[in-house]
Amino acid sequence: MPTMKPGKSLIPKKDFQNLTRRKYSRDSEDRERSHLESRSKGPSLKDRLMGPPTENAYGMGKGAVAGAALMGLVGLCYYGLGLSNQPSIYDHSVMWPQYVRDRIHATYAYFGASCAVTAASAAAIFQSESMMALMTRSGLIASLVTLGLVMVSGAVAQSMEYHPGLGAKQIAWAAHCAILGAVLAPMCLLGGPILTRAFLYTGGVVGALSTVAACAPSEKFLHMGGPLAIGLGVVFASSLASMWLPPTTAVGAGLASMSIYGGLILFSGFLLYDTQRIVKAAEHHPQHSQYLFDPINHALAIYMDALNIFIRIAIILAGDQRRKK
Repeated sequence: MPTMKPGKSLIPKKDFQNLTRRKYSRDSEDRERSHLESRSKGPSLKDRLMGPPTENAYGMGKGAVAGAALMGLVGLCYYGLGLSNQPSIYDHSVMWPQYVRDRIHATYAYFGASCAVTAASAAAIFQSESMMALMTRSGLIASLVTLGLVMVSGAVAQSMEYHPGLGAKQIAWAAHCAILGAVLAPMCLLGGPILTRAFLYTGGVVGALSTVAACAPSEKFLHMGGPLAIGLGVVFASSLASMWLPPTTAVGAGLASMSIYGGLILFSGFLLYDTQRIVKAAEHHPQHSQYLFDPINHALAIYMDALNIFIRIAIILAGDQRRKK
């Protein structure tokens, strides 16, 4: 039998190198194949979108609201201290004639009355079991009917010509506010403490933003109409889509965050815009005109802004309380 010298191998050196190289190459290919297989076996895009949301699903919305609040505080300090070189609405108010003051006072009087009528209607509906059962009825048809009723009543109230005193426009305005109160009646189920806090927070937000609008230059926020209209379309679409995609899914939670937190920022911007628009209309509407200045239509604009802010703050407070439990 032939014997091998120490240090020698039965496999030639060249063949051994080729064998080793093929083995390493095969191992690398196996690792890549297993990695691709593990990725392909993971959740698909549909599974991730329809899966449960993460804990930070509303984190971006909260961050955006915090950033907007900081910008509002900076604007309040900047314009409130008179650091702007342009004259503000407050500066112009010194030269207002009495009829301009009366127009603005009438507008905010109707705004306060709108809030009172809505609150009284919501409380009355909440006390009736049959009406609450009707208002809490879920379903696509019920939601569309409610939305259509609110839009039609608002359009009718705003289309009528304004005359001082009690007339058809005032009755249509009161009916529209009462319908909104009936729609908001189910929110009373959140409880008195949450609604009270939401009311106080809304009052603070509306007061602060109105002060910013009054201290800012006269037409500073009137250029925001286009971006606000685009944002309104996005928020409205998110609200409609969230009716079919519940917030228990990742995509539903994203849409709900857009509707709640994005809507809070959006209607805060609308409040700045509408406040300065009211002042400009009161200043420039002719005193002796065929059509009188309409404080009801202008009051409904800021009323809807404040109402949307209140709804979103109440939803946020209710969600925080539910997560604490």
